[in-house]
Parts: sequence; structure tokens; C-alpha cells
Amino acid sequence: MSTRLLLAAWLLAAGAAHAAEPVGMVADPCAPRAPDPLGAEISRAMVADEPFPPALLAKVMDPARGAAAEKVKAEQAARDWADLCRYRADNLAAGPVDVVFMGDSITELWQVADLGFFGPKALDRGISGQTSAQMLLRFPADVLALRPKVVHILAGTNDVAGNTGPSRPEDLKNNIRAMADLADVAGIAVVIGAIPPADLFLWRAGLRPAGQIVELNAWLKDFARQRGYVFADYHAAMARTDGAMLPELSKDHVHPNRKGYALMRPIAERAVVQAAKRGAQRRR
Repeated sequence: MSTRLLLAAWLLAAGAAHAAEPVGMVADPCAPRAPDPLGAEISRAMVADEPFPPALLAKVMDPARGAAAEKVKAEQAARDWADLCRYRADNLAAGPVDVVFMGDSITELWQVADLGFFGPKALDRGISGQTSAQMLLRFPADVLALRPKVVHILAGTNDVAGNTGPSRPEDLKNNIRAMADLADVAGIAVVIGAIPPADLFLWRAGLRPAGQIVELNAWLKDFARQRGYVFADYHAAMARTDGAMLPELSKDHVHPNRKGYALMRPIAERAVVQAAKRGAQRRR
């Protein structure tokens, strides 16, 4: 058998296990999502003002579940690193939109904590665990294609945590700049959200991010000022003097509970209204 035939046979055998999955560029690469009832239960418990239920905490800490979750996460990253499939069907069904909230788990859980804040014209496009690099890849599909009047960008927590590997502060800044540039070209007004306070990450032992978050927020605020964007300063409203989140606003030092989101809502509302006015003035 020739070398070319041997190579072809090996490649076919290597791909046999994945033959049932879509291959290459196809009309719909998104596989149906498996339901995760425990995930929804965890989200509700995270934002609740009551303590985390011990029985649920035991399930979360179960090593077997953790290993299974990591396997699913790795498979997801290999198949769709930016999770472009997450909101694809919802985006296709969306009508006219006023504002899109682009972000990570802090944005995603906002809808769980305060469903009334969102609706057909105010869309939540947060995905837990994502860094700004992943959001940048999602930006055309999850923001630009929806043609909102305003985009609210809240990113940085997971960059500081290194969720997709080590990165530089400049990498986050470049990704913020790129999302803002895309919005500018599309005529979408921009709100830049301050990274909420955090003094530790339970999933990244040893990191003490409070000081770095303060430095990044100073840059985000100045960037918004230079570009004429609106800056939504959640950090100033939620932080202690040492840069940690006020303990009554979070269970895990990072994610707001309902009290935290209740504090964030009027800041966001004012910012979106102000940005929409600026956008309307530019279009005249």
C-alpha cells in the first residue's frame, strides 16, 4: 500500500468516532444542548439572598460531578470555544432591540436575579466563565447582527482570573477597544461597565485581584471618557475600601446576589438612557 493510501486510511480511522457530528462549514453546526437542572438550581442559589443550601453545596463539591463538568467544558471548548451556539436560535428569533448586555456570568446571572430588567428589547447575552477574547468573537453574532441602539459591555473578571489562560492587561484592553470599534462602525452607542469588586476567586486559589481590578477600572473609565462612551461605575457602588465586594452583596466575593443586582440596576438604567441619547444625537 502506498504512503498516500496509508495516510488516508489512518485519517479516516481517526475521524470515524466523530463521523456522526457535522464536519466543516455547515448550515447549522450547533448540537442540541443537554439539559442541566443542577446548573439552573445553582444559578438561582447564587443570586438568592438566603445562604447557599448545604445539600446543593454538597452536590456542587462532589468530585464525580466536578470531573464530569470539566469533561463537558473541555468538549465544548474544542467544539465551539467562544460558544457561538449558545444564543444562535434566540438571535434568529429576536425582533427590534434597544440594548444588548454582553458579558460573562455576572451578566448571565443578572437575568436570573432580575428577570424583569430584561425582555424582547433588552437582551442578556452573558455566558458564564467567558473572557473578553471569547466575547469579542461572539460580538458580531450576539450584538451587531441584532442592531441594538446600545451595547453594554461588562468584561474583565475572568481575564483577571485567567480562565482561558494567562494574558496581559493590554490583551483585555485590546479586546475592549475592538468591541467598541465594531460598535462604533455599526452606529451602536456604547456603555462600558466597571469590573465589579473582588478580593479573591474561589476557583483560582492564591489570586488576590482587588488591586488589579482597581487599575483596570481606572483605564476603562478613562477609555470611556476619551471615546465619549458612558461609564457605568458598579465598582464604586459595591466595593469596600480594600477593594473587596461588600459582603452583603455576594456569597462568593465575586457574583452579586439580588441585593447586588438591585444596586446595579439603576446604574445600568441611567447609563443606557444616557448612551441612547448620545447615540441619537450623533445620528442627527
